[in-house]
Amino acid sequence: MNYDNPMRKPRIEKVTLNIGVGQSGEKLGKAEALLQKITNKKPVRTISKHKIPTWNIKKGDPIGCKVTLRGPAADDVLKRGFAAKDNILKTDCFDQHGNFSFGVHEYIDIPGIKYDPDIGIMGMDITVTMQRPGYSVRKRSIRPGKIPAKTNISKDETIDYIKEKFNITIAEED
Repeated sequence: MNYDNPMRKPRIEKVTLNIGVGQSGEKLGKAEALLQKITNKKPVRTISKHKIPTWNIKKGDPIGCKVTLRGPAADDVLKRGFAAKDNILKTDCFDQHGNFSFGVHEYIDIPGIKYDPDIGIMGMDITVTMQRPGYSVRKRSIRPGKIPAKTNISKDETIDYIKEKFNITIAEED
């Protein structure tokens, strides 16, 4: 991955850790404690947008929690998340816009995190959003600009970036 222009080099915008428990109460409190333990950041509760009577979920109920990380903290948590997956990702984890997600089945797989009997066994999803420098022009509130299609990051570019930076193996889907 050689880029003549430094503005073409992809980078990690943010890493989001998400735990969906499907209900509020004690289980949600445990999920929040787990995310706090892993990231040292206070998690934010996610709220249901729809009513689902079969699951006893009402619109507006808290059903999960998430933490968004940027910068060196995001890289550190991402390295530990990759180690939990044995540094192997499948091509299905990547979308066409260069972002990718993967799940960690049990938090005890993450290096440096020990089992806590108060929390129990719980998994999480890790989502990584990629962008190029200058992409924030599209998101700014005053005079947002249009971004040309060549600025978008492809799936292959993200795969090359992750292989180079984190030494990850990409497994082809069966």
